[in-house]
Amino acid sequence: MNLILQALHDIPAEQVAHLAALANASQADCLNARLYRLTDATPHDGIAEYCFARQIDYGFVPAGRKLADFGLLVMDMDSTLISIECIDEIADMQGLKPQVAEITESAMRGEIDFAESLRRRVALLEGLDESALQRVYDERLKLNPGAEQMLAAMKANNIKTMLVSGGFLFFTERLKPRLGLDYTHANQLEIVDGKLTGKVLGQVFDAQGKADWLVKIREQLGLKPEQVIAMGDGANDLKMMAIAGTSVAYHAKPVVRAQAKYALNFMGLDGLMNLLGEH
Repeated sequence: MNLILQALHDIPAEQVAHLAALANASQADCLNARLYRLTDATPHDGIAEYCFARQIDYGFVPAGRKLADFGLLVMDMDSTLISIECIDEIADMQGLKPQVAEITESAMRGEIDFAESLRRRVALLEGLDESALQRVYDERLKLNPGAEQMLAAMKANNIKTMLVSGGFLFFTERLKPRLGLDYTHANQLEIVDGKLTGKVLGQVFDAQGKADWLVKIREQLGLKPEQVIAMGDGANDLKMMAIAGTSVAYHAKPVVRAQAKYALNFMGLDGLMNLLGEH
């Protein structure tokens, strides 16, 4: 295994040496001042805490792995591909952001059922003009750092991309052509006479829905589980991450970091490429 170290800052040589000793690595290759590859490395319990305290992201990567080994990247949208929680920003148009954000946080920590949390949050939006959705998209929706570089690398290696969201179709359907995504799926808000009714159409697209869509598209593409990457930040992403060969927690809640194969706590989304063998 190679131990990959990456950070948004130059990694001091003494920290690299300490981690190499912990991992009993045979060699430390400096790929650039912010990226190191330690070869023939062995996991050690002290690595995670040491790296987190120094804002270093790390991952144990099979030595021969390359991006072309994968065929599908499945991503959450809110706070993963994009920097906002769309429903919180929509609620802000109603002056209800604190109430909605509190429910959002509780659901992401896994404290309350996602479907119930979504219904409660959407109910608070009743009567809001649908133009608020476009305002959120135009004025507040931003991609997370490294998103475009990550997606370009996927496309260059013929890896299909899918966006699955417990958020709303309004946003996923606009991001799909803008970013050249292959598949998207999300919840649909009910709108009558230009106003949100406070309801979601059809069955809530929840954690199980994300996992089911991952399996559906994986089978359509004829891929094995180990050829699939799933990335998310909240409890609603855990089911899909559990059935992907490679799971990545992106700036995630502790419950998600604890269960993911890799965690990007500090790097942008482009840090994913270094974990997939593209360093």
